[in-house]
Amino acid sequence: MTYVITEVCIKCKFMDCVEVCPVDCFYEGENMLVIHPDECIDCGVCEPECPVEAIKADNESGLEKWLRVNAEYAKIWPNITRHGEAPADAKEFQGVEGKFEKYFSPRPGRRP
Repeated sequence: MTYVITEVCIKCKFMDCVEVCPVDCFYEGENMLVIHPDECIDCGVCEPECPVEAIKADNESGLEKWLRVNAEYAKIWPNITRHGEAPADAKEFQGVEGKFEKYFSPRPGRRP
């Protein structure tokens, strides 16, 4: 089992989960985070830290797509180990449906 980040994170990207991760398995895209499934140790400490409940255990049904998205983009996006600033309009995107099709960006995040 591993944990995955779902579309709920897109355009929210609060990053409360990042600093609690003991193995630094988070990677940052332009408008969401992903978890590297081969680095995640299944400890689960990140899941309750996400204020929008975007992090799920991969054994929950219907998460196959998100396991693939997390695995693919963790290979090309930069690793993130510190909490950053959420987008200024993040709260406006909470609860919005269909964010992957409308807003997902394959571009990496830009860390200073």
